Amino acid sequence: MKTTRFLLLIALAVPLCAQTNPNSQKDSATFDADGTAHITRIVPVPQTISPEAQKWLNSLITSTPGPESLAERRRRTDIWRAQDSAQAEKLYPVKIEETTTAGVRTDIITPLEMPEAHRNRVLINLHGGGFNSDSGSLIEGVPIANLAKIKVVSIYYRLAPEHPFPAAVDDVVAVYKELLKTYEPRNVGIFGTSAGAILTAEVTSKLKLSRLPLPAALGIFSGLTDFSRVGDSRQLFTLNGFPGTMNPTNPKDLDDQYVGKTDRRDPVLSPLFADLHGWPPTLLVTSTRDILLSDTTIFHRALLRNGVDAQLVVFEALPHAFWYHFQLPETKEALELMANFFDTKVGH
Repeated sequence: MKTTRFLLLIALAVPLCAQTNPNSQKDSATFDADGTAHITRIVPVPQTISPEAQKWLNSLITSTPGPESLAERRRRTDIWRAQDSAQAEKLYPVKIEETTTAGVRTDIITPLEMPEAHRNRVLINLHGGGFNSDSGSLIEGVPIANLAKIKVVSIYYRLAPEHPFPAAVDDVVAVYKELLKTYEPRNVGIFGTSAGAILTAEVTSKLKLSRLPLPAALGIFSGLTDFSRVGDSRQLFTLNGFPGTMNPTNPKDLDDQYVGKTDRRDPVLSPLFADLHGWPPTLLVTSTRDILLSDTTIFHRALLRNGVDAQLVVFEALPHAFWYHFQLPETKEALELMANFFDTKVGH
């Protein structure tokens, strides 16, 4: 079967005063005999998003990190996470207790005010970070606990490459089983961003295969459920949309330290191949410059084909996990719809 390959060159439009020759580049597309496309596109700063988002997109052109070692990535991520966690706590006040649950490190995030009807509800948060660092934990859990008025248990699952699949899944399942000693399944929700979104789906697949009761609701916020193939958006975007380094996208060429030696079509590793009938109501959120846009929408359609109550929300022009950035009006909108979803679906 003939394979079509694309080479996409993106020219980000900047103010005319910053251009040496604004007419030096034009949209074009040429094609090789084998179908390979060489594409250049001029992409203006979108006027369909907030001024704050426009400013942020411009800042990514110069602030995106280049290639870095795992140690450097973890160091940089820890600094950024500490700063943004502090901002999250300032904007969305909560009580945080560092503890362990079922032998796994966790943060118990409790809203300062909680309706009586919410006291028997709990949400599990699974942070992002590519399975090899912590990009989210409190950044994700704090706003949702505050807005939904529901306790959140944020899990610090084991990371790759030291602990490849299924270590993280096992950690979350252990915490979930421990919480079931206190909470009814219908009062539990699970959510995460990026790696945490992937893990949310993997844990649900594992629970069903283990014949354990499923939670009441899932939040898959920019996720991937098929490690065997590469969606279109991963061929087009980086983690920051257009700026940054694009990683290899052929699974055969990937040195995926999370997957390890696991079959890429394993139904827990890649829940797209699992039995999705009877899965909980699911909210999926992504954006049009998200590297995992394709993967998120592919899984949404799979859930619909299997009769699952699945909602998909796609934001305009923003890159991967934009809701980590609290200065954006779009972030406020995204966090509120996530919180409202859990308020509606958990405990009813």
